[in-house]
Amino acid sequence: MLNINVHEAKAKLSEYLTAVENGETVVICRRNVPVAEIVPLRPVRKEPRPIGLACDAGHDIPDSFFEPLPDELLKAFNGESPDPFLDDLHPEPMEQKVAEPATKYSVKK
Repeated sequence: MLNINVHEAKAKLSEYLTAVENGETVVICRRNVPVAEIVPLRPVRKEPRPIGLACDAGHDIPDSFFEPLPDELLKAFNGESPDPFLDDLHPEPMEQKVAEPATKYSVKK
């Protein structure tokens, strides 16, 4: 990685572009503080990218993967069944009792 200042980048840009083409990374600094980076571009693909991850990893996908999910699991995904983990987080609100306002004077009988 090359660290250069702006003035040097202006004066020798073609030299640094050659270095970048050879795989080098050039960091451009202003007063020795990095502000930009020149990096080589990724090579262009010559063949299309494969779809999915399992096709080139050597894993076989079983036929059961494509079968419909059980009804209970579908209800859980759709939010139609209660969640046992979240039900304990929000307990039922307790009844609130309203206190009677305090009086300034005591009542004698």
